[in-house]
Amino acid sequence: MLDIMEGKIIRPQKVCIYGSEGVGKSTLASQFPDPLFIDTEGGTAQLAVRRIRKPETWEKLLAVVREVADTKDICKTLVIDTADWAEKMCLDYILSKYDQASIEGFGYGKGYTILGEEFSKLLTACDRVIASGKNVVICAHAKMRKQELPDEAGAFDRWEMKLSKQVAPLLKEWCDLLLFLNYQTYVVEMENRTKKAQGGRRVMYTSHSPVYDAKNRHGLPDVLDLDYRKIAFIFEDTGRKEPESRSGKNPADKPPDTPITKVRSRMQQSGITEEQLRSFVASKGHYSADVPVEDYSDRFLTGWVLKYWRQIESAIKNQ
Repeated sequence: MLDIMEGKIIRPQKVCIYGSEGVGKSTLASQFPDPLFIDTEGGTAQLAVRRIRKPETWEKLLAVVREVADTKDICKTLVIDTADWAEKMCLDYILSKYDQASIEGFGYGKGYTILGEEFSKLLTACDRVIASGKNVVICAHAKMRKQELPDEAGAFDRWEMKLSKQVAPLLKEWCDLLLFLNYQTYVVEMENRTKKAQGGRRVMYTSHSPVYDAKNRHGLPDVLDLDYRKIAFIFEDTGRKEPESRSGKNPADKPPDTPITKVRSRMQQSGITEEQLRSFVASKGHYSADVPVEDYSDRFLTGWVLKYWRQIESAIKNQ
């Protein structure tokens, strides 16, 4: 029977805020409901906020996020400040794990693929925080890069997150609200007809542009003053509310339809234990045998485990 639901699903928000140094990313994040910071770079020293002592390793960072998800009423918003420092911790972990001097040591871009898959574990942990009823805000620095389009003459400057080309798209796809913070200056014409930049204000951009990435799903104006009150209504009621089900069943009684739940369902149906699956995955060189299945990236679960489940099931049973 098809379990059809209708109406909006009101849940906590996944937010990414990025911009240049000093523009006000952390300050804006501190104004979200009851924030708790994981300060990976020590940039909140001047803010009167609650913070968790900086995790020293990538594994500890993941453990802290999972603990926040499992701890009721610890906060209403978890803030990770910043994503680029978290990526550096992730990179250090990978280089140490595989005994490499640099990411280029893997050859043919393999290192960056591993980096993207490993970083996705942080987003998976953040999804657990969302499921526990808390907002998640991830801050990131911005950098400027020359961009050329096939149908345009010449190059132009484009702002993007200060992350690798594998990690940045993951973060942009993951979030519901992507805000680009910058200074908006005014150009005035002087008496001698020369033009001069004057004044300016800090703003947040909410919609995509050729010169920066941004998005929102709340009908916000393209440009807003850098003021939390402009977006506060989004977070006024973010407690999870499931839409009504026409089948008469309570959707809350049904496990979420995620890649990991699909994999565990297949394992149960096939009589395959987690240890067997982890051993098989390790034999193919994807993850080591000590990595829990729930820590596999959604992309790997969907694009490899679920895609080739029949072959995997047959190979494990033949063993």
